[in-house]
Amino acid sequence: MSEEILVRHCSPTLANIKTGNLVNCRIDSIFKLKKDIFSLNSVLNAKGVSIRILYFSSERALIYVYRPEKLNFDMQNSRSKSFLESIGYKGKTTDELINELSERVYLCGGFPHEIGLFLGYPIDDVISFIENKGKNFKCCGCWKVYHDELNAKKTFEKYKKCTNIYCKKYLQGSSLKRLTV
Repeated sequence: MSEEILVRHCSPTLANIKTGNLVNCRIDSIFKLKKDIFSLNSVLNAKGVSIRILYFSSERALIYVYRPEKLNFDMQNSRSKSFLESIGYKGKTTDELINELSERVYLCGGFPHEIGLFLGYPIDDVISFIENKGKNFKCCGCWKVYHDELNAKKTFEKYKKCTNIYCKKYLQGSSLKRLTV
């Protein structure tokens, strides 16, 4: 997995304005991917970013790039905790919760809807998405918005601006380490 892919798909997380991002990528070898992730983690962990494989097959992998401190904060929210427990999550630590999420990705062969909580999406929108089966939303950007449309649109614009700036900086020679704050 290249640094360029990370910058293109995970700039808001690298910039510390988002809890996490997902990257769905083609792979030639799981061993090479694991080696790449080990190498990337050796640079990014010191900057507060971690990378994990949530799912892989012979051809594709779903990679989770996240800020452990932000995720821990998000998961300490009593509503998030209660919601995850209500749908069968038993994990007490963020690592345990990520492991359970990974199992659910394998079981459903796609994205379990609660994945939004792991990406920093508002709990109200995650719950409403599930209740409305993805319909009846007010607007759609990084996620489907059911509640605070104005704030969500500002957030979408902030993520887009961040990604544009980071891609430009990376193409101008800034390293992944330098871009990660």
